Amino acid sequence: MTRMIMRMTRDGLLLSCLVLMAICSGTTSAAASATMDKPEDYWGTYYDPQNIFCGGYDCYRILGFDYESFGTDPPQRKEVTKRYRSLSRQWHPDKNKDVGAKDRFLKINKAYEVLTNEESRKEYDFFRYRPDEYFNKYGSSVLWKYAPKSDARFIIVLLLIIGNLFSWFAQKSRWQQVADRLIKAAVEDWSPRDGGSSESMQFRQKALEVIRKQREKSESANGSSSSNNKSSKKKLTKQEQKKDQQDAIREIVTDMVNDIDDFGAGFHKPTWRDLLLVKMAMMPIHAYQAIAWNAKYFVRRLQKIELNDEERAVLTERAVGNIAWTTATEKQQEDMKKRDLWVMDNLVKWKEEQEFLRFANGNPKKAAKLKKKVAAQKDE
Repeated sequence: MTRMIMRMTRDGLLLSCLVLMAICSGTTSAAASATMDKPEDYWGTYYDPQNIFCGGYDCYRILGFDYESFGTDPPQRKEVTKRYRSLSRQWHPDKNKDVGAKDRFLKINKAYEVLTNEESRKEYDFFRYRPDEYFNKYGSSVLWKYAPKSDARFIIVLLLIIGNLFSWFAQKSRWQQVADRLIKAAVEDWSPRDGGSSESMQFRQKALEVIRKQREKSESANGSSSSNNKSSKKKLTKQEQKKDQQDAIREIVTDMVNDIDDFGAGFHKPTWRDLLLVKMAMMPIHAYQAIAWNAKYFVRRLQKIELNDEERAVLTERAVGNIAWTTATEKQQEDMKKRDLWVMDNLVKWKEEQEFLRFANGNPKKAAKLKKKVAAQKDE
């Protein structure tokens, strides 16, 4: 009985060892097959970015030759053909179901074509250590690659659309900047010294008049009920009253400013004339008009003819700037033309007067007194 038990134990241990050996053998073979190198790992490298020959692989290595080892005794056509037939049978897609069999078969065919053609093989050997010569002949997609051709008409139309939209919004922004500044000056009651203008003061006065009429109308409509509720209303602080008034003025002035299409000096709401396409079409006409006017002006100067009113206006506008000229009243423009502001000394004096006028809050008498005071201080 004891011998029987010992024999059974020994047989069981032997069977277990055999099973373990079989498992280890299977695992080893699977690992070996998983880590098996691919043929491409032995195909070497070659500078061929345009795929003229075998792409990035060495045609000799693909067929099992080593260019460095055969030296002056390169493989002949017969030996190349023999290697090709052997490898093509091994990797033919109909016989080899490996995932990369088809690509390898195509590379083998390409290598055979290159090495069995005398001219291509000679060129292939020449370019091996001369990538600069390869680049000069075939170029390199690594450095650059031509993009597909685009329809020139589509590009031109797209650029014109973008240009027209940009010019339209640019003009809109110019108008909006003046509008915002005018509204702010009217709401905050800017003086000429602060950057206010007669227009902003007028808008403020109109807005205050509208607010006053609205209040009178509201009070007359409410009648006695307003007097009864007067005591129940919450009293506002001066700061709150000022804020309420500014909000009311802003709303009214904004409506009035939005009704203005043109502030002058080119600050107008955008129209079709501001589109880039229209400006480009009008550019030759404007250029011709400018050249014609300057030529006529030059001839008149040679003839020593006295400046006419148009020439005085153009010269004055060029001297003071388009904005200062177009925003001035007719009376101010006439005064500018009489003062010959295109002469530098006259222009300097005029600018000084404008500065004094700005500090005097637009009052000419105050400006004259301030100018005299400054002159007296300089004399002292």
